Order: sequence, then C-alpha cells, then structure tokens
Amino acid sequence: MNELQRLILAYDEHRAAGRACALASVVDVAGSAYRRPGARMLVTEDGQLTGAISGGCLEGDARRRARQTILQGRPTVVTYDSTDPEDDLQFGAALGCQGIVQILLEPLDFQNPDNPLELLRRWAAGVEAPAVVATVFSLSGTAANAQVGERLLLTSQGEVEGNLRESFELYQPILTEARAALAAGQPATRHFPLGAATVRVSLELLRPPVRLTVYGAGNDVQPVVRLAAGLGWRVQVVDGRPNQAQALRFPEAEAVWVLPLERISQEPYDRSFALLMTHNYYYDLAVLRHLLAGPAPYIGLLGPRKKYDRLLEDLQQDVPNAAEQLQGRLYSPIGLNLGAETPEEIALSIVAEIQAVLAGRPAGFLRDSPHPIHPPLQANAPLVAEGRTTAACDL
Repeated sequence: MNELQRLILAYDEHRAAGRACALASVVDVAGSAYRRPGARMLVTEDGQLTGAISGGCLEGDARRRARQTILQGRPTVVTYDSTDPEDDLQFGAALGCQGIVQILLEPLDFQNPDNPLELLRRWAAGVEAPAVVATVFSLSGTAANAQVGERLLLTSQGEVEGNLRESFELYQPILTEARAALAAGQPATRHFPLGAATVRVSLELLRPPVRLTVYGAGNDVQPVVRLAAGLGWRVQVVDGRPNQAQALRFPEAEAVWVLPLERISQEPYDRSFALLMTHNYYYDLAVLRHLLAGPAPYIGLLGPRKKYDRLLEDLQQDVPNAAEQLQGRLYSPIGLNLGAETPEEIALSIVAEIQAVLAGRPAGFLRDSPHPIHPPLQANAPLVAEGRTTAACDL
C-alpha cells in the first residue's frame, strides 16, 4: 500500500466516524528538504496523523496549525526556513536540511467531491497513466477570481477536472503549464504575474503505481512480492505450476495465475516491469521470447551471466537482432551488487535495482555522488521565505 492509498483509507475511516480533518501538503521547496512537493499528511481534529511531510521535525508544528485550520475553516500556507543552519539550530525546527519548505494546510469538506483527496481518489482508481495536479497556493496582493487551495487535475488523455474555475483570469495559462509539466514528466512551481500581484501554483506530477509481473512462484519470489507490494506496486505472479501459483502463497499480490508454457506466446503485451524467476530454462526462454517484441521497459533475469548467454544464443536462432531488442532493458544478473545471499537479501537487491531504474539513478553510494539526492524543483521565479515559522521537533 502506497502513501496515497493509506491517506485515502484513513480519510474514509475518519469520515465514517465524523472526525473533522485537514490535509497538509508540501507545495514548494527550495534547497534541501526531506520531502518533495506532493508529500501529504492527514490530520484529524483530535491530532491523529497519517502520512508525513518531513522526517519528523515539521509534523508537530504542522499538526497544531492544521487543527487551527479546521477550526477556522480556511486554508493557509506555512513557510519553514532552515537556510541558516546556525539560526535554525538555535531558533527553528532543527531541520538540518538548509532549505525552505512551504506547506499548504486546508480543511477537508467531506461533502465536496472536489476536495483534494476525493480528486486524487478518482485519479487513482485503476490509473495507468500519469497526471498533473495544479494547485493555487498563493494569491499575494491580489483580488483575483480564485482562492488558495483551488486546483485542477489534468490527465494524460487531456481530461480536466477540479474546482479551479474557468472564469479565473489565469485558468488557461495554468492549464498550459500543466500540459507542459505532463509532457516533460517533471513537477514544477510557477509564478504568474497578475497586475501588481503574483499568483503561485504548484504543478505536481502524479505517477501511477509500478506494474510488476513476476514469472515464477517459488519461495524466493515471496519476499520480492512483499517488498514490492509494500511500496504500493501492483504485482502479479505467473507460473506454469498449479501447485506453486496459488493466491494463498502470495497474499500481497494483486493477481496470481497459472500460465502453461505453450500459452505464453498468446498473452497480450503490456508495460509491466518483468522478472524472470522460474528456475526453469525453457519457461524463461519462452517468456523472454514473448517479451522481446513487447514494450516491457525492464526485464530482470535471475541467474548467472552464462544463463543469459545461452538464452540469447537460442533466441538469436529465431530473432537475429534479439540482443538489439533487449539492449538497455535486460538486466542480467538481476539486482544491485549488495552481496545478497538469502532470499530476503536478493529481493532487496532486485527491488532496489528497479527503483533505481525508475528514478534514472546509477544506484551508487550517496556519499560518492557530487549531485543532490533530488533534482532541483523547476521554477520560473525564486522561492522567498515569507513569514518564517518556528517549529519544534516534538513528535
């Protein structure tokens, strides 16, 4: 279960209990910060928390402010600034991140179908493609026809929904920037001039859960499924052996099914990440031959290099350019070089490799990287810390 799924589950429980809630969302970041825009935390009127907006140092202050937001019934933005490390250690939240983080706090109206969690719920239902949420979080010095917290959601199919009104002067420019962020696959913050005022909008990229198909249902697949499902990935397990491919053996999987070897070539293609862990050479060969022409962006093959060399040799008898078709998406031996030996350790190395591929990162030691952990958030104007907030790390 991923963070959004946990938030929606908690939201439903609080709504059923009649427990008022507010949502705290990271909307802008400059410099170093523990969480990026899109991180969310649900806060109830009695102080219950679900999710996180930092490593723990902002949650206490944000909880108090969120409860005030519930009482006041209107959204607000809080700025946490730790760019001066000495000043932050003495007076601030002791974040140690040397960055600026802005948090949008907004009360949730359970009756409003466009409140942020209801909007995200609709996108997340069976989602297969990314989307962008554009959220107005600052209207400094303006009497524009919009309010803080109004937003629109743009899907990959071009559909738009949300409560940002088309009558708002900047509706079309915001929609244009949302389309650009979706096309680039990058979140951003945009500052729009409106007369003598400035409107600031967060463009958050929503990514669908990773789809992972594991071919093989042995005992070593079980920790892989647990780890992947724990990250919110949608996992299915496929095997030709009915006694192994059983749902009871993989309770975290979205689907478990039996696929005889002779039917592999008849399966439809999809964009799932694929793991070949059958320990059966001919089953692996049939799966690899099937995936060859499909769109799978990652194919991980369990076993030594010699196994892949033999598989490739057999594949090239029918498909001479098999190596070219697998270039850049075949990973063999599978996993990061963690010195893994046990099934759990091997599962960790496999899932970590997939995460590195998803993020486009080399997966080395962070201490050896000259680059920041997260790329800078794209913005067309610098973030200025307005009204620095003092917070205490008291959770």
